Amino acid sequence: MTQSQTATESQPPALRSEILAYYERGEEDARLKQGAGRLEFWRTQEVLRRLLPETPARVLDVGGGSGVHAEWLAGDGYEVELVDPVPLHLEQSARLPGVSVRPGDARELPAEDAVYDVVLLLGPLYHLPERDDRVRALGEALRAVKPGGLVVAATINRFACLHDGLQLGHYFMPARRARTDAVLADGRHVPVPEDPLFTTAYFADPAEVPGEFTDAGLVCEGQYGVEGVAWLMGGVEEWLDDPERRETVLAATRRIESEPSLLGVSGHLLTAGRRRP
Repeated sequence: MTQSQTATESQPPALRSEILAYYERGEEDARLKQGAGRLEFWRTQEVLRRLLPETPARVLDVGGGSGVHAEWLAGDGYEVELVDPVPLHLEQSARLPGVSVRPGDARELPAEDAVYDVVLLLGPLYHLPERDDRVRALGEALRAVKPGGLVVAATINRFACLHDGLQLGHYFMPARRARTDAVLADGRHVPVPEDPLFTTAYFADPAEVPGEFTDAGLVCEGQYGVEGVAWLMGGVEEWLDDPERRETVLAATRRIESEPSLLGVSGHLLTAGRRRP
């Protein structure tokens, strides 16, 4: 999508019913607030705090869910607007002080051109299996951000399903192993009703994401492994409970966050880019 295109020129498909049903279960609000999920939360937070401009600045949190990140962004002094297609998420995030919310899809943002200092997509690319849709969402972020403004997108890494399956023992189950192997082939995760661990999703090869940024018109500036190898360690939850060990884990993960040979080990990846001035 070029900068001259408007959000009304074509209509995106509706949010898939299975994705809506998955998030209407209400589990997303707690996912990053407890257990090993705190590693993803804290690391995402610290990377963003390094990349974001100083306050005051206007942030559009696209696919912001229940407002897990919008809450601390508003607390830091940013003017935060959250867009999400899930009614439950809008209800939850609307309760947060300093956060305004509206319904919307990443592929057709309810946003004016070039009005935000930062656009975050910390979830939408997970659920867009088609490359054209992912580039379209990034193009919408480009349209909404000011010249020189920052766009940060999160992706689930291609090998996360395999690593998680080995850690939890799911990979030893033939049916789950077959589905995991299929994800490794093309990145597409297709849920089955009898085993609803996750919904329709796309697991990205870290090397392909910069090309999608480029095709959307963004200048890619860096990639950051969120959890590094720490999320695969058996004792990570206990380490995160201990403030001293927690800081050591975060520091260790920080040391390897942009090491090219290790980007695919992390469960999630942040890719940062900018609109040209």
